Amino acid sequence: MTDPASAYEHLAIAVRNLIDATIRTELEPDAVASAAAQIDAITARLSAVQMPGSFGQRSSSDGQSAASGNVVIGRRNPSAPPLVVHQEKDGSVWAECVFGAAYEGPAGHVHGGVCAVILDHVLGATAHKPGRPAYTGTLTLRYHRGTPLHKLLRAEAWIDRVEGVKTFAAGQLKDSDGVTVSAQGVFIHPRG
Repeated sequence: MTDPASAYEHLAIAVRNLIDATIRTELEPDAVASAAAQIDAITARLSAVQMPGSFGQRSSSDGQSAASGNVVIGRRNPSAPPLVVHQEKDGSVWAECVFGAAYEGPAGHVHGGVCAVILDHVLGATAHKPGRPAYTGTLTLRYHRGTPLHKLLRAEAWIDRVEGVKTFAAGQLKDSDGVTVSAQGVFIHPRG
């Protein structure tokens, strides 16, 4: 029997590859129409049994975390790069990724909003504590230059200071030529 988590992750990867192929295909229109009909049939099959609401709202007995649907790290979300965030002992975090055609903004570059989503996530990961989530209060970005597609990128973040329920974090997105986007954010731990 196939491991459910692995099967869903494999499906997400397959759809992620489909998205990239859809953007970049140069097949003739008849072949594209045939492929679309096949995809419609598969979509109908996958839609036959669905959970209500979002993935994070479901209760799961199959060992998958609520984050499996997350747009940045979700192993079941084909829109996610997905990012694997590494936590260091000093509280800093980092992740590496390569963005393909699905994340394009200006020609050949990652969309600035995608850069913002990634930095929001890694800055928030510095403030998040087990059982005590932190929510974005503010996020300020500075775009230094375009962030290239199809190139290894590193997102990193660290805690600047903590004041009560607020964690002040900073971070950056960079490639081998240096920083493309820097960020500062305030993350709030709800009381109670």
